[in-house]
Amino acid sequence: MMKGIALALGLAFVVCGSFSMSADAPARSAARDGSLSPSCKGKPAKVDDAGFVVIGGIEQWVTAKGDSCANPVLLFISGGPGNPLSGISDSVYGAGQRDFIVVQWDQRGSGMTYGRSPPAPDEKLTIERMAQDGNELAAYLAKRYGKRKVILWGSSWGSILAVHMAKAHPELFYAYVGTSQVVNSIETQAVSYKKLLALATKENDKDSLAVLNQVGSPPWTDPRSFGKVRRIIRKYEAKVTLPPPDSWHRAPAYTTPKAEEDYAAGEDYSFLNFVGMHGDGMLSHVDLPKLGTDFAIPMFFVEGAHDLLAPPEMARQYYESIKAPEKGWVLLEHSGHDPNQEVVDAEYKVLRERVLPLTRDK
Repeated sequence: MMKGIALALGLAFVVCGSFSMSADAPARSAARDGSLSPSCKGKPAKVDDAGFVVIGGIEQWVTAKGDSCANPVLLFISGGPGNPLSGISDSVYGAGQRDFIVVQWDQRGSGMTYGRSPPAPDEKLTIERMAQDGNELAAYLAKRYGKRKVILWGSSWGSILAVHMAKAHPELFYAYVGTSQVVNSIETQAVSYKKLLALATKENDKDSLAVLNQVGSPPWTDPRSFGKVRRIIRKYEAKVTLPPPDSWHRAPAYTTPKAEEDYAAGEDYSFLNFVGMHGDGMLSHVDLPKLGTDFAIPMFFVEGAHDLLAPPEMARQYYESIKAPEKGWVLLEHSGHDPNQEVVDAEYKVLRERVLPLTRDK
C-alpha cells in the first residue's frame, strides 16, 4: 500500500465505543465470558461496535461492523506487524458489511492498542503470544455475536499469525482466507532478493542495484536493510500493478496528531520486534510448513502475481502441500503484495462463494 494510504491508517487514542468486553481467559474458555451483543437480542439488528477488549491481560482496540447480527463474523488479521486497518476499514471493506460482521483488531503493540496499553521498555512481541491473543478474541467474538465459529482472514504478517491461530485452535474457525501469504522467512527473502536483483539488472537501475549490493543477500542483521529493500519492492510492483483507489481514506476519528503519533510509535516498535536488531526478530522464526500442513478447516488463498515481498510461487508450493477439507487458489494478474481493489474484490468473491456457505450450520 502506498505511503499515503499507510499514513492514513493512524489511529485515534480515544475511549469510546459500545463494546463491554473481556477476553483475558484461554481461548477455550474465553467464549464463556461477556454477554450477547444488544444487536443480537431479538430480531437481528445492525452491528456497529468499537471499544477496548481485555485480551491477554491488556486492553486492545476492536471494531465490528455489519448490516445484521445474523451475518457471520469475519475476523481480519492485519499486516505489518504494526499496520492495523481500523482507520480505513469502512472505505476499503465497507461493502463486506452487507454479508459479514467485519472485525478489525489493533494487535498488541500497534495503533490504538499501543496508545492505550503501551508495552514495557523491555517487552518483546512473540508470534505465540499474539496468536493466543487472536484466538482469545475469536472465541469472544463468537460468544458476543451468538456464533458457533468465526471466519479467519489474514494478510501479509497477518497471514503468518492467522495460520498459527488456525493450527492452535481450528475449532474456532469455519475457514481461513489468506492474502500475500508469507510461508518461510529465509526462503522467501532469498527468492525475493534474487527477483529484485534480476529486475534491477534488466532495467539498468543503478540506484537500486547499489542499494541491493550494499545490503547484500539475506538474511540481514541490520534492521535498516529490510526498509531499504521494501522501498525497491514497492517501486517495481508499482510498474505492473493497479494502485489502491483514491477513495480509500481514513475515518475522521483516526486523523488527530495523537492518532498519528501512536500509530507511528506502534509501527516502529512492531517493526523492530518483527525483524529484530540483529535479524533475530519474529520474522526469523517464520516457517509455516514446520507447523504441519494438515488443516482441519478449509484453506483459501488470494495472491498477487507480482508480489515481490512474498513471491506467489512460495505460497503456491505451500498450498500444494496442504491437506484440508476444502481449499482454493486465486492468482491476480494486476496485483502485488499490497492491497488494491482487485485484491479486495477477489477476496470478497472467495468469501461469498466459497466460505459463506460453510457458515450455514446444518
